Amino acid sequence: MRRMAVFAAVLSLLLLLLSGCGSSGSKSTVGGKAGGTRVIKVANYFAESHPQNVALREKFKKIVEEKSGGSLKVEIYPNSALGAEQEFYNGVRNGTIEMGIPGLIMQNDIPKMGVPEWPFLFKDFEHVKKVLNGPIGKEITAELEAKHGVVPLAWSANGFRMFSSNRTIDSIDDFKGLRLRMPNIPNYITIGKLLGANVTPLPISEVFTALEQKVVDGQDNPIATLRASGWYEVQTDVLESKHMFSPNVYVVNKKFWDSLTDEQRKIIQEAAKEAANYEFELMEKSYEEDKNFLQEHGIKFTTPSDEFVKQMEKAVQPLYDELFKKYDWAEDLYKRIKAEAE
Repeated sequence: MRRMAVFAAVLSLLLLLLSGCGSSGSKSTVGGKAGGTRVIKVANYFAESHPQNVALREKFKKIVEEKSGGSLKVEIYPNSALGAEQEFYNGVRNGTIEMGIPGLIMQNDIPKMGVPEWPFLFKDFEHVKKVLNGPIGKEITAELEAKHGVVPLAWSANGFRMFSSNRTIDSIDDFKGLRLRMPNIPNYITIGKLLGANVTPLPISEVFTALEQKVVDGQDNPIATLRASGWYEVQTDVLESKHMFSPNVYVVNKKFWDSLTDEQRKIIQEAAKEAANYEFELMEKSYEEDKNFLQEHGIKFTTPSDEFVKQMEKAVQPLYDELFKKYDWAEDLYKRIKAEAE
């Protein structure tokens, strides 16, 4: 009898726990209508102080939670808290994470997603926004939903990439022998090699340690990332190469997206665009402030001469030759993007 009583108590407790799980934040949906409070986990690899997370806190989270009247709750996970870029992007694809803001890591099997990071492609921020927020931007993301099961919501800015290192780079010859960390993306690796560097692919979460332990001599990222991630503590120089623009893209799991109501989808879409636009503004405005901060902390900036820029553009031309040969759409898309700067 005592055993039966204990068994009954345990069974009741299990049933209570199971019923509690069933009524938590991620209730199942029927006919596309969401019930209860839906939690949206948003993962990214940026430091908490980076404009990307500032925009998420001040715009996206605030707008979504206020306009949804409590039916949607946003949880932000910065600084690779839910895994490095590839890991959290996979999480968004398989639905364990509702939203993410990756870079263009998906270009490995969706080639058009790599276009915005072609070298020396964009003139300035206005050129970038005009292209990515227009028809070309939609064309670039067109395959994400069918191939990866994620819905693109908005383009945001990582910024113009520059080389930081532990020695001054003021000529093309200075790349020779430089152990350069690049993301594990074919175009990035090719660019580094074409410039003459010895490339070491690493996830962003491992960069500080690699620089500190002198596994690598340098890396490339916008200076906002250099500041926010603290890499200036283990670097001495920045080359203002602006050799590539790196965007990020707000993506949401398609099954989760389809489970929301029309009104919830509208709120999230509008909030994503407002937050992304705000983040673009923050990135543009922060450049001089970030530069001054880094200089105050001992970082030397080198502006490349026109001749040096031409040498770098010439060095990476084989990448374009290969892209134009490999993809029948590449050269036309390149010309259309360039034309948007005029």
